[in-house]
Amino acid sequence: MLKIPDQSTTRARLLTLGVAGSGTAVAWVLGLPLPFLFGPLGACLIAAMIGVPLKRFGWVSTAARTILGVAVGASLTPALVGTIPQMAASVALIPIYIAVIAMIGVPFFHRVCGFDRTTAWYAAMPGGLQDMVIFGTEAGGDPRALSLIHATRLLIVVSLAPLILTFGMGADLSGPIGPPASNLPLWEILLMVIAALVGWKGGERIGLFGASILGPMIVTGILSLSGLIHSRPPSEGILFAQFMIGISIGVGYVGITLAEFRKDVLSGVAFVLVLAALAAILTEVVVIFGLAPPIEGFLAFAPGGQAEMTVLAIVADVDLGFVVVHHLARIFLVITCAPIAARMLIKSNKR
Repeated sequence: MLKIPDQSTTRARLLTLGVAGSGTAVAWVLGLPLPFLFGPLGACLIAAMIGVPLKRFGWVSTAARTILGVAVGASLTPALVGTIPQMAASVALIPIYIAVIAMIGVPFFHRVCGFDRTTAWYAAMPGGLQDMVIFGTEAGGDPRALSLIHATRLLIVVSLAPLILTFGMGADLSGPIGPPASNLPLWEILLMVIAALVGWKGGERIGLFGASILGPMIVTGILSLSGLIHSRPPSEGILFAQFMIGISIGVGYVGITLAEFRKDVLSGVAFVLVLAALAAILTEVVVIFGLAPPIEGFLAFAPGGQAEMTVLAIVADVDLGFVVVHHLARIFLVITCAPIAARMLIKSNKR
C-alpha cells in the first residue's frame, strides 16, 4: 500500500522536480552529454549544497530503476548467453579486486580519516549506496557518513566516466538507447511493464538483492529468450530512469554541514582516486590479455553503481551483457560476504 505524502513533502518534491527540470533544460540547450542525467544531477547538487530543501521521490525513483533492469533483460539473447562462459576469466578478477579494495580502504578510513571500524569497513566496500548504508547502520556504523561517502563515489564516477570514455577512449555516447514508444507494439510495452512489476515486487518478496533491477532483468530475460520481447524499453523510459538517477545522487547532499564536507566528502573523494587507480589496472589487464575490449573493460570495473554503469553501457552502445555480469558479480560478493567479513574483522580487533 502506497503512503500518501504530506503537504510539506509534496512541496519539497515539486521544488525538486522544478530544479531538476531546469537543470535538464540548461544541459540540453548547452549541448552537454547525457543532459537527462547530468542536468538534474548538477542542478540538484548545487541546490542541495546551498541549503535548498530538496526531497527524493521514494518508490518512484525505485520504479525508474526497473526500466534499466528490463533494458538489460531485453538484451539477453541465446547468442549472448552463449558468451557467458568466455567471461569467466575476467569475472574471476572481481574477488581479487574487492579484497584489494578492502585491504587499502579499511585502514584508510579508520586510521587516516578517523572513522570507527564498522563505518570504515562499509565505507570501503564498493557496493550499492543503499545496501552499504543499511548494512553499515545495522552493524553500528554512522549512516550519514556512509551515505555521503558512497554518494560522493557515485557522483565522481558518474561525472568522470563519460569524460574518460569520450576524450580518453574515443567513445560516442550518442548510441541508440531504445526505440520511441510509438514504434513499439502496445502488447510488448505491456509485457515490459508486467515484467518490471513482477520482477521488482517478486524479488523484494524473496529477499533478492538489488530487486528493482535484478528482478525485472530476470523476468524480462526469460521473455526475451522465449521470443516474446524483441526490443529495449522505449527511449522515453530510459531517459526517465536517467533523470531519476541524477536526482537521487544530487539530493543525497541535502543538509550537509561544513564538518561533514571536510571529513565525509573529502574522504570519499580521496578514496575514489584509489578506486580509479585499481580499476585502471584491472582494465589494462583484461585488455592486454584479450579478455575484453577497452570500453567494455573500463565500464565493467568502474566502481560506480550498477544502474549508473548500465546507463553508460547503453549510451555507449557496447556489450551490455559483459558490463552487467561483472557488476552483478561485484555487488553479489559485496552484499553476501561483506557483512560476514565485517563481523569477523570487528570481533578479531576486539580480542
